[in-house]
Amino acid sequence: MSERVAIFDTTLRDGEQSPGCSMNLEEKLRMARQLDALGVDVLEAGFPVASDDDFAAVREVAKICRRPVIAALCRTTPQDIERSWEALADAAHPRIHTFIATSDIHLQYKLQKTREEVLEMARSGVRLAKSFTNDVEFSAEDATRSDLDYLCQVIEAVIEEGATVVNIPDTVGYTIPSEYTHIIETLRQRVRNIDQAVISVHCHNDLGLAVANSLAAIAAGARQIECTINGIGERAGNASLEELVMALRVRRDLMPFESGIVTEELYRSSQTLSNITGVLVQPNKAVVGKNAFAHEAGIHQHGVLRNRLTYEIMTPESVGVKTNSIVLGKHSGRHALGKKYEEMGYTLGRPELDKAYKLFTKLADQKKEIFEEDLVAILQDGFAQIPERYKLRALEAKAGTAINASATVTILDTTNDQESTGTGTGDGPVNAVIEAIDRMTDLTGTLLDFNVRSITRGTDAVGEVFVHVEFGGTSYTGKAASTDIIDASARAYLNAVNKACYARERSRSAA
Repeated sequence: MSERVAIFDTTLRDGEQSPGCSMNLEEKLRMARQLDALGVDVLEAGFPVASDDDFAAVREVAKICRRPVIAALCRTTPQDIERSWEALADAAHPRIHTFIATSDIHLQYKLQKTREEVLEMARSGVRLAKSFTNDVEFSAEDATRSDLDYLCQVIEAVIEEGATVVNIPDTVGYTIPSEYTHIIETLRQRVRNIDQAVISVHCHNDLGLAVANSLAAIAAGARQIECTINGIGERAGNASLEELVMALRVRRDLMPFESGIVTEELYRSSQTLSNITGVLVQPNKAVVGKNAFAHEAGIHQHGVLRNRLTYEIMTPESVGVKTNSIVLGKHSGRHALGKKYEEMGYTLGRPELDKAYKLFTKLADQKKEIFEEDLVAILQDGFAQIPERYKLRALEAKAGTAINASATVTILDTTNDQESTGTGTGDGPVNAVIEAIDRMTDLTGTLLDFNVRSITRGTDAVGEVFVHVEFGGTSYTGKAASTDIIDASARAYLNAVNKACYARERSRSAA
């Protein structure tokens, strides 16, 4: 019987620290639900002491996700640990995850502590965490650059204090597989109580070795992998969850380990995260990239047509990729649309189906053929959790090589049910639209990033626009999809405006 490897997902904590990947509370909850459906064993929801928003995210994720272990990260200080436990109070399966650095470079320049002081901080931190819950994880930050004798000493000490999981992170993505194997094997041989805890690994991808290092550690005896969807995270990111899970599944002959991941949810998880953050997956990304199951070379196409195993080591369906188009048009009814969504794995209640159908019929009037990607875009664009203070009612934009771009935009303020119309000029039609919106909302945004991609095929393809906008020093993402890119740009920008307004209202309410 195969051994079980626990999948510890830190998309909502380490992943969110990736530049441009911050999420608000509603987006974190949406992602948490998808991670729950994916089957992760541990869901690290945040760093509660870092901010009130992180605290709220951990608390709310703990309330809605009852199956997985919910972890909260904290330093080894009493304030951090107590704050984490407060956030985890409603969790069905809480875990306090406490950490301190163990490498000499961190001790000298960051902590300015001696080895003896850090050892005592690690002991006391785990001891305090253990007084709140039986499930305590300890991480030795920068473990792979730590003196191995000292690392063994720290790990043995925290297990004595009750740590049930000991994490050996490659914090800066410095190690290589053979070296990591040696570290894990040495811990197993020299830490006398190592059998009382699960060894975990957390690898960063600075040298492109995060997945390889994680697999090497599993082969050496680790039984928990810490990873993220799409490999997002600090700097070059973390080990990619989808790559790790499918490597274990495809190469079971060499790595006879099981995970509890529902692999058919991998693609949806990847797409959900991209939709929330606006950070797209590169086409050649393993497992979930657009080209992961595409074949252009003639010899490859010939082989695949005869037998898919010639050039595919896993099927698209095994990771949740749907390759077929659908036959739906403007004459299709609600029942057919609802049935199709069920086949795609989305169960919609009557209100959600009515809303999706309204958006579907609008799109069907604009397109000859509707694809599954269109239906996913309808859900992602039409079911935002942020209250829409401002809604786009109409716009007209003019641009050309011989004229300055201009735009006239009409928006509805839902707080007073009043429509207003404004104009703007700019370097192009999108710039003009944004200027008009800024004037009407009294918010001045700085556009940090603007990204457009085609999510379906043909000249009438649906275009998806992602924006990162800064209002008053805080960055917000916005997104929208339409066959008209100017329309999508306006609604994506308004999406960011609405998030900024919602955040301000919450701040006022808290005060």
